[in-house]
Amino acid sequence: MKSLTIKEINEILKGDLVGDTNQQIVGPEQLEKAGNNNITFIGGTKYARLWETSKACAAIVDEKLAIEPGENRALIKVKNADLAMARLLEVFDPGHPSFDVDIHPTAVIHESAIIGEKCKIGAGCYIGKDVVLGDAVVIYPNVTILDETKVGIGTVIWPGTVIRERCEIGAYCIFHTNVSIGADGFGYRPSEDGRGLVKIPQIGNVVIGNGVEIGANSCVDRGKFSSTIIGDGCKIDNLVQIAHNCILGRSCIMAGNSGLAGSVTLGDGVIIGGSASIKDHTTIHSGATVGAGSGVVSDVPAGKTVLGYPAADSREMLKQWVALRKLGRQ
Repeated sequence: MKSLTIKEINEILKGDLVGDTNQQIVGPEQLEKAGNNNITFIGGTKYARLWETSKACAAIVDEKLAIEPGENRALIKVKNADLAMARLLEVFDPGHPSFDVDIHPTAVIHESAIIGEKCKIGAGCYIGKDVVLGDAVVIYPNVTILDETKVGIGTVIWPGTVIRERCEIGAYCIFHTNVSIGADGFGYRPSEDGRGLVKIPQIGNVVIGNGVEIGANSCVDRGKFSSTIIGDGCKIDNLVQIAHNCILGRSCIMAGNSGLAGSVTLGDGVIIGGSASIKDHTTIHSGATVGAGSGVVSDVPAGKTVLGYPAADSREMLKQWVALRKLGRQ
């Protein structure tokens, strides 16, 4: 088990060390759960009051907070406690599961596939015809990558993920367990006799940029024609649905259980809160935020924050909620 002194940790974080502790620190932990050999973090006044009763021997603290370390306890004051803790988590990270062999003998790899240098492919994987894997791609067990798909260098794909045919995946992406890339978009029309539904063929693909992370059990559907596009640096939570022909700009965030209907466009840096839903053919412009649980039925201007169902300007919606609460008290 790795352990560090408080001075060694401060050398990594480059903060302002206040107080001291002789405890060897074996890892970070929440304030309420920390033991006397843990370091914790305090990013705001809401949690500062918990420091007094916490058993942690040390804390990473936002430099603006007025907190005293106490006996045999230490504080490392930094500009951003969240980012400092992220750096420390990297230090204590025990690492990913290891591979006994680079390519497991039970993996099925089509003879036409091109496998880059230092790739790792786990048990039970299927790599289809004319697939191209860049260097250092890591594919954990039971992943399926179908024909003519391209995967960029350094991408990591966790078990159960399926990437359908002709998709294009960028470099240094992370797909967590059971991600679905390139399934058919949801397209049906009533039949001419009115007695059933006609499936609309979905013949496009999915194009995913560099540095994209997609959480477990999320789905990105292929385009009806052309591509569904996820821009560089986007971060997608678990259980997210992105429908056919959506286009996401750079560094968008979608929280869990949110969803985009078909042909939605997100600008750069858009934030979609958990369980929010976005109507088809809607554009949410760069820098806009959609609050959790909201339903967007029309375009959202750049930089705007919207809330509610149907979603409206956040300040106006909050005024409406206050007014409704007052009516209920009368």
